[in-house]
Formats: sequence, structure tokens, C-alpha cells
Amino acid sequence: MRRSTRTVLGLAAAAATIAVGVPALSTAASASTHSTASSASSSSSDFDGYWGSYWSGNRLARANGYIDVNYTDDESNRVRVTGKLWDLDRRTYGQGGKCAYIRFRVQSWEDEENDWSSSYKSYKYCGGGSYKQFSFWRYDVAQVQAQVCQIGLYSKYPTRCGYWRDLYDAYDEDYGYEV
Repeated sequence: MRRSTRTVLGLAAAAATIAVGVPALSTAASASTHSTASSASSSSSDFDGYWGSYWSGNRLARANGYIDVNYTDDESNRVRVTGKLWDLDRRTYGQGGKCAYIRFRVQSWEDEENDWSSSYKSYKYCGGGSYKQFSFWRYDVAQVQAQVCQIGLYSKYPTRCGYWRDLYDAYDEDYGYEV
């Protein structure tokens, strides 16, 4: 699929060069080299980008995905987080195998910076070598972080957690939020 996309971009650049001249080629080239890993949208405060891969502390659980932040006002937004959670622990439960677990924490605009909500959105998957897709929405969010862990089949307490990772932080200029 990438090959056909590059071919189409190459043909579009060639057609633009013929029709308009060399300045069109430099515009098409800069547009095709633009990274989608974390890019701000055309609106000064909207944001979308890929996140991850993030791992548990023992690298037996992994997650990655996409975040889309759409603002309707300075401190009014809709955040959608989607992704996949991989359970890479192929041991049986009798051998000490655990499930993959991811939890998200958010901070609303009313809170101080890094004052996280006490409620988490979390997903658990026990699939030994495969993944589970997930998706959720939150409104009026200033920051979103994720942490990947492992958890026992019947446990409520995650173990082997990786670091908390920023998915979005409106206080950080890298994410494109402007007041």
C-alpha cells in the first residue's frame, strides 16, 4: 500500500511540476516529508497523532495507538483515544503468566497542571500473543497519559508497570495548543 501511495505522490508531484513549475515540486516534497508521528492540525489548538509503542516494565505487554483532540473553545475539547493492547506473555497462569493492562489518566482544565483525576480508564487483555483494540472519549481535557502494565487474571492490582507517558499535554508547546 505504501508503494502505491508513493507512486501516486510521485505522479502528483510530476504533474504539478509540469503544470506550475519548480515551486510546486518543492511544496509537494515538503508535504510528503511531513511526519505524522505527532502533528498539529490546521487549527492552532487541534491535535492528532500516533502514540507508542509503550511497554510494561518487563516488556511482556505493549500498547500503541492514535489520539485526536478537537477544540470547540479555548478550554473545551473532545479527545478520542484509540489503540491496541498486546499480551506478549505466552506462559500459562500456572507458570506465572499475566494479562496485558493499560490505564489512562486525564487532567481537566479546572485542575492545576499535573493534578490528575482519581478515576482511570483501563483495559485488560489476556490473549497470549495477540491483541485487543480499544477506544474511548473524554471532554474538556488538558492532559492525557498512559501506562502499560501486567495484571493477574483475577487481580485488581497491576504489576510490572512501565512509565507514565504523555499522549497529550496542552501545557507543552510541542502539542500545538495556543491560548
